[in-house]
Amino acid sequence: MHKARLIINPISGTRSKAGLDRMVMDTLSPLGWEIEVAYTKGHGDATRLAKSAIDGGCDTVLAAGGDGTINETAAALCGTGVVLGILPCGSGNGLARHLGIPIDLREGLKVILENHPSEIDYATVNGKKFFCTCGVGFDAAVSEAFAKKKTRGKLTYIQSTFETYASYEPEFYTIIANGKKLTEKAFLVAVCNASQYGNNAYIAPSASINDGLLDVTIIHAGNTLSTALVGVDMLTGFIERNMLIHTFRTDNMQIIRERRGPSHVDGEPMELEEHLDIECIHSGLRVFTPTVAHPFRPILTPVSSMLNDFRISIANLFQKSPIG
Repeated sequence: MHKARLIINPISGTRSKAGLDRMVMDTLSPLGWEIEVAYTKGHGDATRLAKSAIDGGCDTVLAAGGDGTINETAAALCGTGVVLGILPCGSGNGLARHLGIPIDLREGLKVILENHPSEIDYATVNGKKFFCTCGVGFDAAVSEAFAKKKTRGKLTYIQSTFETYASYEPEFYTIIANGKKLTEKAFLVAVCNASQYGNNAYIAPSASINDGLLDVTIIHAGNTLSTALVGVDMLTGFIERNMLIHTFRTDNMQIIRERRGPSHVDGEPMELEEHLDIECIHSGLRVFTPTVAHPFRPILTPVSSMLNDFRISIANLFQKSPIG
């Protein structure tokens, strides 16, 4: 038996959440789950609702939303032993995709039914928790531009990427890790606990979420064509072979930049200090994951995932709501 709170962000992503609460309750309640439902109304609500669920004796918190909602919910659960269940409803769904949790909500609910909690790592940047990626540079600028858009979804994100790319200028960063110090001009620096940003954009295809290490990807400043090709390699899973890429693993690091500026934490834009202290916390969060893990394969994994996304999008066109 489980006592759980279902936290729903009604405005995440582009899909309607109508009927989601009923679907979850109809599926889990007959199996002995005691479920209460709560909806977020603004920034920080998911963390507050998750904390009150813990105080109320819940052993499980289910989060239905995008990476921002998942981040806020998970942040409250770290170190508590309370299990996170992810129902991906966002634009990118980076953590869910890395863990192999289906984007189709009914299929995603089956992962929770499998009742297979795993311990995963999380990380902090200047004390702020993240579970997928944090970064400075171009990806942070894109996140900032995307957040200002009135519409969500993959097409809006692509639009934000091209608009930002047209005027973006690389910056100098000093990176301290593993007893070494590196200063250089970079297009971006991404610190990855998981393999992708979301939307099948693999910034660190080899990243493991339970090895106690962060995968750092530095994209050097290149010309227009060579930098654009990095984006292609990111979508095919071959980014680690690109000549502009420098990667390494570490459990803690520092990034020092010339000025305070744009950063992102799990895709959410924020302005952080010039000096960033980043640390990995091993096995700090319990989350429901599929019982069978499929290894990442360049081209095959991204293409399979994109075809599945397309299938779900087409199916949703012929349903009153995306959950049937």
